[in-house]
Amino acid sequence: MKKLFFVLVIFSSFNLFSQDRITGEMFSTRSEVISQNGMVATSHPLASQIGVDVLQNGGNAIDAAIAANAALGLMEPTGNGIGGDLFAIVWIENEKKLYGLNASGRSPEDLSLEYFKENDFKSIPAYGPLPVSVPGCVDGWFELHEKFGKIKMRDILSPTIKYAEDGFPVSELVSYYMKNASNNFKEYPNFKETYYINDSTPKKGQIFKNPDLAKTLRVIAKKGKKGFYEGEVANSIANFIQDQGGFLSYDDLKNHKSEWIDPVSTNYRGYDVWELPPNGQGIAALQILNLLEAYDIKSMGFGSAQYIHHFVEAKKIAFADRAKYYADMDFNKIPVEYLISKEYADIRRKEISSENAAKRVLPGNIENGDTIYLTTADSEGNMVSLIQSNYRGMGSGMIPTGLGFMLQDRGELFSLDQNHFNVYAPKKRPFHTIIPAFITKDGNPFVSFGLMGGAMQPQGHAQIVINIVDFEMNLQEAGDAPRIRHQSDQQPTGGNMTDGGELALESGFDYKQVRELMKKGHKIIYDLGSFGGYQAIMIDYINKVYYGASESRKDGNAIGY
Repeated sequence: MKKLFFVLVIFSSFNLFSQDRITGEMFSTRSEVISQNGMVATSHPLASQIGVDVLQNGGNAIDAAIAANAALGLMEPTGNGIGGDLFAIVWIENEKKLYGLNASGRSPEDLSLEYFKENDFKSIPAYGPLPVSVPGCVDGWFELHEKFGKIKMRDILSPTIKYAEDGFPVSELVSYYMKNASNNFKEYPNFKETYYINDSTPKKGQIFKNPDLAKTLRVIAKKGKKGFYEGEVANSIANFIQDQGGFLSYDDLKNHKSEWIDPVSTNYRGYDVWELPPNGQGIAALQILNLLEAYDIKSMGFGSAQYIHHFVEAKKIAFADRAKYYADMDFNKIPVEYLISKEYADIRRKEISSENAAKRVLPGNIENGDTIYLTTADSEGNMVSLIQSNYRGMGSGMIPTGLGFMLQDRGELFSLDQNHFNVYAPKKRPFHTIIPAFITKDGNPFVSFGLMGGAMQPQGHAQIVINIVDFEMNLQEAGDAPRIRHQSDQQPTGGNMTDGGELALESGFDYKQVRELMKKGHKIIYDLGSFGGYQAIMIDYINKVYYGASESRKDGNAIGY
């Protein structure tokens, strides 16, 4: 009997502890990656490896970011590609300075608001030729490369060209999203020719090739940005869109130019959190953090009803302002500095009840005048935070004949309300969901990070910062932790929340806390939709190493050397 008891005790101990992590939070999927010389974190392992190869072959973080982005356009076309836009925040170590790049494209010059009104459009369509704006990605690559790159563009693009010609195995999530996308796009011109293997999109593990994209990238590698925005490629894009009934022209492409801009920041408990100003939504994360800074988040505890409640109420306020004010700053005087000020946060915080969920939140009365994320770091201390997307996963459905990529549909995010900041106008940049982020401390880089996923992005950015700063999670734990996503009618095309919206919580939150949230008036929904895709790199100046983390909800990884 004693022997049997001894065996049971050992067996019970094994059951209790064999599947738990020995270190860190129990929800963490893996340890951080640690390296001395460089790091690349992307949502696809082959793209991460390409980035590291570029670093090892003499390239810097900027070269590696471009190379990884090019690879993702081939290997994860469900989230990005050269038919989309790009934003980046770059830390240059020898200057001790952050640079911001807005490489988003503008609407067609020949398409007017009156066209939509005369043809009785209530909103801009999600698919087809009308939501297509100028793709800014390629120009963004060359702006980054001309300013900071080290090796030749042909060497940066050659790994992706080779994979496009020889093929690569399609990963599990990409296969899933491509199959879903085919439901929308299978009858569109050139979709099957570009993305099908036999009679369907690629299955997991099948070898996929895109020789048309390889040809387009070869032109870009040889002729530079003019190889895309002028000449044969530009003519093919413009002619195809106009044949489909759209308005994007050769001159729209030829006249496109990215813009170097200054990132903006707020200080959260001693850490400077940096985002890019509108036409993106990054400052919503800064507004959320400003509103929450006055609360003792740490003592509330991660996953508590009190923390989740206050987070959601702060988000509602930030998104009310997002719905009204975030738009192309060339067309509007946006009060960015005031929106992200502590003074404004103090005023709006008075609207937050600790006990009841707000049903209706209006924007402040201020006087005015599916996506990929990647991050890289090199041995010199340079770091890149880069995000790039087509919108709605693959984009508009418009695939110019023989070019191997789909054009974005960002124009869908314009409003047709002539009194709205984000109203459609020719040669205007639409509201953008994609946002890179960066954290510095005491004037030095700390974390380069981002989290893809539409309106989830600023919510996710704020949660990552809070997880690191308030809850003292490591870089991987901060991304693995269960996430909060609130959704409502507070949209950049117009609309105010009137019913409190809906709150989706990832699995891992205590149901007792969920019940407490319901008592406060939150409408909890069960939703398997996107909670974002995270990548991050942190620099440790004491040990002189980089830490890398990668999203457990995606196929990717962080690789160091």
